[in-house]
Amino acid sequence: MRLFRRRLDVSFVVITYNMERELPRTLHSLSRAYQVGTAGIRYEVLVVDNGSHPPFGKERVESCGEEFRYFYLDNASVSPAHALNFGARQARGDILCLMIDGARIASPGILRWAKAAFAAFADPTVAVLGWHLGPDLQNRSVASGYDQTQEDALLHRIGFPADGYRLFEISVFAGSCIHGWFMPSGESNALFLRQESYWSMGGYDEQFDLEGGGLLNLDLFRRAVSREGTELVVLLGEGMFHQVHGGIAANAGEALLKTNIELWRAQYKCIRGEDFSPPRKRPVYLGTVPATALNSVAESARTAAAAPCAWD
Repeated sequence: MRLFRRRLDVSFVVITYNMERELPRTLHSLSRAYQVGTAGIRYEVLVVDNGSHPPFGKERVESCGEEFRYFYLDNASVSPAHALNFGARQARGDILCLMIDGARIASPGILRWAKAAFAAFADPTVAVLGWHLGPDLQNRSVASGYDQTQEDALLHRIGFPADGYRLFEISVFAGSCIHGWFMPSGESNALFLRQESYWSMGGYDEQFDLEGGGLLNLDLFRRAVSREGTELVVLLGEGMFHQVHGGIAANAGEALLKTNIELWRAQYKCIRGEDFSPPRKRPVYLGTVPATALNSVAESARTAAAAPCAWD
């Protein structure tokens, strides 16, 4: 009997669109062969293909293991909002992990530590911080010549996927958490919520209908963190690592990105009636720190010490 016929602990909802090169790494990083400490955790990975041409394919996804399922949306929107809500409706897990971007490789402990957070707190919002593979934020590094070939060479150099924590050696913090571990962040690309909590907020807001979703993911993060009674739990020493794939946000040039951000912020204000700002709720930290992340922790501590009033 396939696992998806039973009630499960966790459902990953992974959105993909034309990620032929990147998605296999992402899926491997969610497999039992890669994630550590998963014994006894019942989970599934739901891949929602938001109209890729050609489709990525059911057989390829399900060959990753019995935990994996594939859905293809013929009526795909340029925004991933509908695809995310569709995936959440298929989920059998009591906990959802929403992954708006299927080009992000997980570090090896996200499932283990997220599950521990839900054992420690009644209704947490669990966030994994984002990173860009390469020497700089990808909208800058791509403009300087960084590309998929260089990225493949970096991953080969660290022997990926043998030790996923070595991804910290070849990456920098993403723009949404540019100030490090101990300062407010704008979003998470692996956000864990109880399924009932997700739907009590209405899920992703499908009014965010711009290409790529605009501030869709940041909006959900802000609403989730701002819920009464929730603890924000950041998984210290874990990360989601973005691969170059020509995306509209991380891989846009700086001039185009600036234009896009203005458009996204304008839509957010139209929908919410106010300008977007990152939530300033002080998090609880859970996890361990691999040696490869120590430098980022030290630098983050120095940044936070210089801004002691960053939190509410």
